[in-house]
Amino acid sequence: MPAATSLPAGPFAVRAWRDHDTTASELPGMCLGDIEIDGSGGEAAHKLFEAGARRVALDRPVDLTDPADTGWTVRALGFVGDLTSLAIAVDWQVRPGPGPDAWTRLNHLHPPTALLDVPEAEETLRSWRNGYYICKCVYRQGPGFVQVRDRRFGELRRFIIDEPEYQAAIAALGDGVPATALPQDVVDDFVTEELAIRFGDHIWWAPYRVRRWPQAPTMI
Repeated sequence: MPAATSLPAGPFAVRAWRDHDTTASELPGMCLGDIEIDGSGGEAAHKLFEAGARRVALDRPVDLTDPADTGWTVRALGFVGDLTSLAIAVDWQVRPGPGPDAWTRLNHLHPPTALLDVPEAEETLRSWRNGYYICKCVYRQGPGFVQVRDRRFGELRRFIIDEPEYQAAIAALGDGVPATALPQDVVDDFVTEELAIRFGDHIWWAPYRVRRWPQAPTMI
């Protein structure tokens, strides 16, 4: 398998606060300031959590329609997923692309503050917020397998992935990679099940990782 490019885009800035509530965030000492995200998004999210961050704002919209910036797009989406997995609120804006249901493949992520270029955006955003809950589309690493549980589209879809080449691809997809960095048959299988989503020449792994189920597995 070709070597995967683990970091397809350069650093970007976020601002972080110690509380989910925007009013509480205005109190002295609640803002952690502007922070540059460089390296793995998962590592950055855990460092922010350990520093006390409970709300993080991205410095620019995530544009899923821009073919010139797909490296940053997949990395930003992965980072939003990493923050979501830690129950950190995320202030972000997204342009999900054409089609009234384009946003549903992202509805496991913390709801954005704005949907850009979407008809009836406020109503759609309300549906996202009302249907959101943590662990809606997640994966867990087991001994020799990966388990995925996906409720983005209503019913529960479960996958057990034990093939080494598929697990290697999941490990490489943490921050998104160029699609050519992975075996084509693996990419095709993931895209068919909508576990991975292509944006131009890059690909993003949609489920975010959890270390343990927050409830009994049958409840998620």
